[in-house]
Amino acid sequence: MVATRVPELPEVLPVKAQCLPYAQIPHTSRLFLDFLSDFSKVQQFYPSSPYSSEWQKPSRRHYDPERRARVSEILERQNRAWGASEKTVANIARLRAGASAALTGQQVGLFGGPLFAIYKALSAVKLAEQATTAGVDSVPVFWLATNDHDLAEVNHTIFPGASGSLERMTAPSHGVDDAPVGTINFGAEIAGVVQAAAEVLGDSPVTDMLRESYRAGENFGSAFARLYARLFADWGVILLDPCDPEMQAIAAPMYKAAIEQAAEIDDALLERGKALERAGYHQQVKVTPSSTLLFTVHEGARIPIHRRLNGNSMDFLLGDRKLSQQQLLAQIADAPQQFSPNVLLRPIVQDYLLPSLCYTGGTAEVAYFAQVAVVYERLLGTVTPILPRFSATLVEPKLQGLLERYDLNLTDVFAGEEALREKIAARILPPELQSAFDRAGANLEEALAAIRTALVRLDKTLAEAADNAGAKMQHQLESLRGRAARAELRQSEIAGRHAQLLSASLYPNKTLQEREIAGVAYLARHGTDLLRELYASVHTDCHDHQVVTLS
Repeated sequence: MVATRVPELPEVLPVKAQCLPYAQIPHTSRLFLDFLSDFSKVQQFYPSSPYSSEWQKPSRRHYDPERRARVSEILERQNRAWGASEKTVANIARLRAGASAALTGQQVGLFGGPLFAIYKALSAVKLAEQATTAGVDSVPVFWLATNDHDLAEVNHTIFPGASGSLERMTAPSHGVDDAPVGTINFGAEIAGVVQAAAEVLGDSPVTDMLRESYRAGENFGSAFARLYARLFADWGVILLDPCDPEMQAIAAPMYKAAIEQAAEIDDALLERGKALERAGYHQQVKVTPSSTLLFTVHEGARIPIHRRLNGNSMDFLLGDRKLSQQQLLAQIADAPQQFSPNVLLRPIVQDYLLPSLCYTGGTAEVAYFAQVAVVYERLLGTVTPILPRFSATLVEPKLQGLLERYDLNLTDVFAGEEALREKIAARILPPELQSAFDRAGANLEEALAAIRTALVRLDKTLAEAADNAGAKMQHQLESLRGRAARAELRQSEIAGRHAQLLSASLYPNKTLQEREIAGVAYLARHGTDLLRELYASVHTDCHDHQVVTLS
């Protein structure tokens, strides 16, 4: 067994983490909640519980030694081109020698994407370390989703600006609509976007990394890879670009199998979708009777491949082209680089290319895996365990001070900016007025209780009328308190700005911070040592959302 060395941590960490159950986070799906807290309800859809240690056992799936050698060679070439650290090169050597992979992945968002992309990488590192300690030598691998063609999801990022504003940075791009983002190169204009980011972030080592990574001639994938090669150099995270023609040639058997078994796979997915809905859950990916699991590139654009019955045979539609199954299989054999998996085939391709021990992802990926299990069973035999990634909201000192000043917590912020403004307003009412409202509420409650008791003795049927009248009086009193609070708030612009700052920083655009704000914004402010501090907060046996207070 080869021991994994992680960066040394400071003796006293300047962060404090508290758990927040996902049940308290808005819009969390029922499937994910049951996956975490009531696994018996979803066990038919997953190979193991997220709390089980089964994932630490060596995979029973055969991984061809020749494929291992070829993939390792490509990974070394790719990672060296991106400026890989000695640690990363050593981890590739471990993979070549027989190590397993703790895998994660993400779209290649501008400037490294939102915070949760960083959390994914840290989660993979932690899982690889834990598996190695348990006796299964493992290395962290980050899959760059360069085949994705949704440019609008990756061409921008958001930085927290002054006084609660959100600064959106967008990279101009030129090329074919719906092209894989790993093929879209930056022009000279990217220098201006980097400079605009530097003006927001200020001078820091991370800003220098952005300048080194995002340059004319790079694409969304290669620039992202260069940045992450620097950020995670000490951990040796291995980065994988699936757009590489040599990598796609190795993946070709999975592309062929997806077409050869297209009807059977589609039937299995349709039945799995019905099973999920019968159990009261959603389908993350909608499957239709004409679906296949492949995309192809035509005139530079990535387009889905559909199928259609033609008597006793089956045709495949690639845009305005129609091919027989044999013709399509021949094209895959001749030019595998023109094909790529959809989201339901991608995990299978990942685990064909890599000796995966586990995959770590967020709520959407957990939902994908409930569907793709049937594809795993047909194409690879066994299903790779899915484990929730680290999830957190970072609370900086100024924000923590405001939360304490107004006696708020993160769930108050989740209520939305308007509700937060009113809550802050209620907390800043003059003490004598606040006390008067409190006394009035207590006195009203006491008086109503006495009246209700007397009425019930007189006539039991009056109990409901007493309750209704009491509720209306309490409502009127609270309504008056709210109006007073809003009047106070209008006279206190500072409190209004505080509500805006808290909302924009902790729940931007009514979305978890980790999904909206760029991770590099926090690394620029607090230094790359923040990665080490966050790594110490990653506990693979705790799947709650973390509220991490920075100092």
